[in-house]
Amino acid sequence: MEKIFVGQLEELAPRMGKEVIIGKQKIAVFRLSDNRVKAIENVCPHKQGPLAEGTVSGEYVFCPLHDYKINLNDGQVHEPDEGCVRAYETIVEEDRVYVMV
Repeated sequence: MEKIFVGQLEELAPRMGKEVIIGKQKIAVFRLSDNRVKAIENVCPHKQGPLAEGTVSGEYVFCPLHDYKINLNDGQVHEPDEGCVRAYETIVEEDRVYVMV
């Protein structure tokens, strides 16, 4: 795996998403209200909605197109809906945010 710098922690607004593109991968990076950072694939498995534009609540993001609830820890879609997206490990070192790809 490779550690990729995606920005400063202060550049990520709490409970908001930011899309980063690493190679051909679109990744949504989220800063939670407790300052933990999560990253998942930025494409909803339902209708390919941009998850970085979704609403964050706790450890979940809701797809802006059809409200699919997706866990930011493991990328699993909440029942009764189905599907998943890839979840990425994140590292914050001295306020620098990295995604492992």
